[in-house]
Amino acid sequence: MIAPARLAAYDALQAVDAGRLDLPAALAHVRARLPDERDRALAGEIATGTLRWRGAIDQVIAQFARREPSRLDAEVLTILRLGIFQLLHLDRVPAAAVVDDAVEMTRKAGKRSAAGFVNALLRRASRERESLPLPPRPGPGADRDERLTFLSVTGSHPRWLVDRWLERHGFEEADAWTAFDNAPAPLTLRANTLRVTRDQLAEELARHGIETAPAAFAPDGLKVIAGNPLLTPLAHTGRFVVQDEASQLVGEFAAAQPGTAALDTCASPGGKTLQIAAGPGRRVVACDVRGRRVGLLARTIAEAGADVRIVQADARGALPFPAVFDLVLVDAPCSGLGTIRRDPDIKWRRQAADLPGLASQQRALLAGAAAMVRPGGRLVYATCSSEPEENEAVVDAFLDRHAGWGPPADPAPSSAAAGLSRFIDARGHLRTLPFRDGLEAFFAAALVKRADLR
Repeated sequence: MIAPARLAAYDALQAVDAGRLDLPAALAHVRARLPDERDRALAGEIATGTLRWRGAIDQVIAQFARREPSRLDAEVLTILRLGIFQLLHLDRVPAAAVVDDAVEMTRKAGKRSAAGFVNALLRRASRERESLPLPPRPGPGADRDERLTFLSVTGSHPRWLVDRWLERHGFEEADAWTAFDNAPAPLTLRANTLRVTRDQLAEELARHGIETAPAAFAPDGLKVIAGNPLLTPLAHTGRFVVQDEASQLVGEFAAAQPGTAALDTCASPGGKTLQIAAGPGRRVVACDVRGRRVGLLARTIAEAGADVRIVQADARGALPFPAVFDLVLVDAPCSGLGTIRRDPDIKWRRQAADLPGLASQQRALLAGAAAMVRPGGRLVYATCSSEPEENEAVVDAFLDRHAGWGPPADPAPSSAAAGLSRFIDARGHLRTLPFRDGLEAFFAAALVKRADLR
């Protein structure tokens, strides 16, 4: 009998590779049929790890099979990928069980003629795991092509993307970035300060067997060391939200003041909205365009007990508000290339050709949101992208077309988290970098509307 977790991981990978679902949705779908939490966790580990290491795994398949992976049947290729991942990266899983299940899965997928091929290739991968045909780390005299080949194949990232990182940051930094992306991401929480402090939340979680540590930089953040807080009675009580630490820093950078009237234009799932709302006298409106995301946002806000007005609206067009907001946040939909560690399917789904279209949408969102800012008010634009086209290029295009806007005198006001200045670059933009900060790659820029501008 094939292990349920392996079957679930196979189905999730097939859905992702066929473009039917992204990884989080695919895992949610297959986990629903697994009653055992251990199987749910293992299925997620196998599917996520296989996607992280797909570039290196495909190199092994190509060398051992003496053909390009694209020439293999899709079902066989997925079975080989998840089998090789387990053999190379999951020491606690017996190799014989991995190979036997892979062979049985090949037959179950209707590819009985490939069963012997799958058996032989996986057994060879197991035998030669210490001497795999992967490009070695280049030495000091290596040329650019050697470095790119190592970063893309051994580092398991698209060549076009690491080419950009190599150009902007250098080899050591790009290498550290790929290593960061290929490591498992910790679960990070933010205490809902409307109900609990970070220290109080840590104590409450500890009583349920959850070990945490304070986040490195975010003042209300907790990193989970052991246990799953989502399986405790504290889940869905509004005492915490799951929120990446770099995302929390963007919320701090927004720097809502007491009594602020704020608009969050792309608000779902609501983590940054709650940060803005967690202060005295703040009046907050949050909107999103799709009904499903508005429903998710509404549940988050209701659980947290926040006083937020929720509106379904498309920020790319005319929003149904006057220009009365002190603070408007545009957490723009983007490529997500800064969050590869958490969602490794992104690096294989995205292409460089996607960036101009995304940037066009982002420029429209920023222009629409700017019309909601009162004279003297603050507009914050943010993404979870690593790429300049979606970040400073969008801000520069906005400034070129909108006279009377400019950077604030202090991009990180005193109301923001202590230490936030370490992430502010020479232009006043907030930027987190994996190789420097140990955080996902997020970007944010603040702009101020001239006080006499109508």
